[in-house]
Amino acid sequence: MKHLKRITIIALSMLLVYACSSDDDNGTTMSDPFVVGFENLSSNLTSFDTQSTVNLVYSETTTTTGSFTLNISETNAVYGVDYTTTPAAVNNQITLSIANGESTNSFVFNKINPAIDEETIIEFEISNIDYSNGTIQGNNIFEFNNSASLGGSLSPNVGGPNEPNQIYIDLSNNKTTQVRRDSWDLGFYGGDDFRVVINGSLYMAAGSTGSTDIDAVTEADVTALQGLVAVGTFNPANVAYVDNPNGDVMATAINEVSATDADNPVYLVNMGSEIGTETPEVGSVAVSGSLRGWKKIRVLRNGDDYVLQYADLNDTTHEEVTISKNAAYNFSFFSMVNNNIVDVEPEKERWDICFSVFTNILTGAGSYGFSDFIFHNRKGGAESYLVNVADFSYESFSSSNLDDNAFLVDQTAIGSNWRDVFSGTHDDTVFFVVKDPNGNIYKIKFLALTNDNGVRGYPEFEFELL
Repeated sequence: MKHLKRITIIALSMLLVYACSSDDDNGTTMSDPFVVGFENLSSNLTSFDTQSTVNLVYSETTTTTGSFTLNISETNAVYGVDYTTTPAAVNNQITLSIANGESTNSFVFNKINPAIDEETIIEFEISNIDYSNGTIQGNNIFEFNNSASLGGSLSPNVGGPNEPNQIYIDLSNNKTTQVRRDSWDLGFYGGDDFRVVINGSLYMAAGSTGSTDIDAVTEADVTALQGLVAVGTFNPANVAYVDNPNGDVMATAINEVSATDADNPVYLVNMGSEIGTETPEVGSVAVSGSLRGWKKIRVLRNGDDYVLQYADLNDTTHEEVTISKNAAYNFSFFSMVNNNIVDVEPEKERWDICFSVFTNILTGAGSYGFSDFIFHNRKGGAESYLVNVADFSYESFSSSNLDDNAFLVDQTAIGSNWRDVFSGTHDDTVFFVVKDPNGNIYKIKFLALTNDNGVRGYPEFEFELL
């Protein structure tokens, strides 16, 4: 748990105050203090329905047993009426056991009253540590409230060097949403315009055939087009067949769906690559597996609904499905492989950034694939920008240092700028500022690209509300 320990040391103020100090005139040295701290500082009561796990971390792996105590203080809430905890509290105190060989602990918050007052604050404070050299220092208070999260640390489950997962993160609620990136193929925009996106995390591409009869199009008709509709060919012209990586919904490979059927052509769709399954060398990735083949699609409109027609290239009949807009989400997602509508993104105002494999554009060389990528929720209203530590340190950067003119709408503002694949680590010379869809502003500092063994696909970061 090397990185977890490092997060704790960074987050807890003055953790190493005694680590190198002399104990007395005999020259003995005091051992490092044992510190318990909350992994995050707060959580929004509306971010979960019934239960929430509160995690704590230790400054070192334990070598014996012990315990620590949390004091509970309440505003507009009553234990046993509005909420309980597991383990249960006695006289507004929770005692958690410290087991040998552990580096973390937790307790469960159970919400009984679904309509807890919006002014409610429930605070848990570490009040005593019964363990050798136990010391109470920073991150010793955690708060449930109805405000944006104050910050914390997260380790998104990207899934290792094959990076099979897309992880959507809501900073204000300390919440992550995990989906396999091959669970969907097409996204149908929920906003005012009628736009369709393709799954860039699989390196999909799409190009118009010029025909309007999906059943008449065969592989023989698109042989020449197949050589163009692809990612990673290093042909500058292939940028026409992918969605613009900046996230502009008006710059997609598939043109806007017209209310006039005759204006909606059949598209050749390169389905990209399956998720890789090979184990690469340590420090490398293997995100792409076998090719997924080709489809032909046509998208029409029926009132405010989309009508998707799709088939294999040589089929003379097609499947057809109606997909309704949902204004609460950026997109409604569909899998042509599994023939079903899929839940992917959270609601458009309930996520800020996403960790994913990504299709980007290399100037002069066209579209290409990228691992370890992070994009912000442009369509939901999020923005972000990069800060060099040469200009400000992460620790000292505050709301007074914000530059409103620096925020970028382009969803690739974080992108790959947070890591250095040549050195195989995160880039500690930069950090980022993210404004979420609700106007909350956070600073984000990345702590890891790999796990303890140097294996890619294990990112970690900390964040703080500004």
